[in-house]
Amino acid sequence: MGQEIEASDFSNHDFSIFSQKLKQETQCLSELFKKNEFASQQYVGGFEIEVCLISSSGALVPANHSFLKNLNHPLVVHELAAFNIELNSDPVRLNGNALSKMQNQLQDTWKQCRTVADDMAIRLMMIGILPNILDKHLTLNNMSKLNRYKALNNQIIKMRDGKPLQLNIAGKDSIQTLHENVMLESACTSLQLHLQTPLEKAAQTYNASIILSAPMVAATANSPYFFGRDLWDETRIPLFEQAVETGTQDYRRVTFGSGYINESLFECYEENLKHYPVIMPFTKSDKDNQLNCLRFHNGTIWRWNRPLIGFNQEGKPHLRIEHRVIPSGPSIIDTIANAAFFYGLAHSLANNIESYIQELSFTEAKENFYRCAKEGLSANIIWPDKGLISVKSLLSEELIPEARKGLCNLNIEQDEIDLYLSVIEGRLETEQNGTNWQRKWVEKNGFDMNRLTRRYLDNQDSGEPVYKWKV
Repeated sequence: MGQEIEASDFSNHDFSIFSQKLKQETQCLSELFKKNEFASQQYVGGFEIEVCLISSSGALVPANHSFLKNLNHPLVVHELAAFNIELNSDPVRLNGNALSKMQNQLQDTWKQCRTVADDMAIRLMMIGILPNILDKHLTLNNMSKLNRYKALNNQIIKMRDGKPLQLNIAGKDSIQTLHENVMLESACTSLQLHLQTPLEKAAQTYNASIILSAPMVAATANSPYFFGRDLWDETRIPLFEQAVETGTQDYRRVTFGSGYINESLFECYEENLKHYPVIMPFTKSDKDNQLNCLRFHNGTIWRWNRPLIGFNQEGKPHLRIEHRVIPSGPSIIDTIANAAFFYGLAHSLANNIESYIQELSFTEAKENFYRCAKEGLSANIIWPDKGLISVKSLLSEELIPEARKGLCNLNIEQDEIDLYLSVIEGRLETEQNGTNWQRKWVEKNGFDMNRLTRRYLDNQDSGEPVYKWKV
């Protein structure tokens, strides 16, 4: 979905040609799995982080086209809304000082963005959902002027037979409303972590990512407010799921998935072909046989843990897992701490994944995830050998040590492990992730979403991790 397309309207012939290519490429991918023709025996990490453009007063600024033109940075690109941009990282081999490399690159890119933003009287904000965003902001007038986004909106509404999208979220407060386009999705800004794995570890790591989604979303929650309502600890989860809702109950477009992987990640691509209708028949030529149709179609299916196929400079494919449950923010060091925690946990759990799967059904893992998205660090979940346990206790007693073990096995330097995991430990000790800080601020200062936004920004710009933020 990151690729621009030539048109926003399609004929039946376009869909027919694309579907034929998709079948061919899915068969080709099947052969790649059978013959083990994937590159890299290394673990490689990277990320995408979505950012909001706002004014000094906290108002949204739909100026990403001008901003990106002035910035002219290959790793900073458009997002769905004109008030969003996306910052990408270069891939980094996960060993040694990989985490500080990631932080240094993010800080350097952020500094360049800040320079351009200052010239335009804009500020940059990393947060799961802007507290002061309103329905009037989420219109097609504020959509980025790219064909792929126009086509996405057209096709989603067409697949719904013209019916508006229904938003229904019940949390601390509740909200029910209708929306005529997919711009609800643009209210959700996230950190998407990428983990490249060897083929023989890909299925295990994918299943580990599914299981750890619940504690990850609890530890990182940063999206309590939407349209002036206090909803879930991570409201971004139900909001995104309902923002582009199509398909059947079992195969929604934004989904936790349908089950664990049995043998290989190819099972997801088989499911894509069988159960997910084509939204946009992207028909770019594929002279290098890099599975363009298959990869583009996969980009229109938003699993919270999504398999990705990439190609190296020699044209050899590799496998990545994209972990999508984490919100953007609250700060740069929080971002890298979240990445460290995920990489360590995924690596550690993958090495013992069969015992986890035997004791925790996929249904239980899914229920854990939505409970943690709704209740955050207050949630109680089912866990192997633990039964029902508070996620806060699980994080402290078991998962931080597991993440430490995983990072050690990846040969990450000890100082880096200690630094970044101390940020996760700090959130647990203070019971303050991004969501809890926002709620504490509102409890003390009142329900003023503009003031909350400005105060959040000041704290973010301080560089301090969220567990140190004062109310």
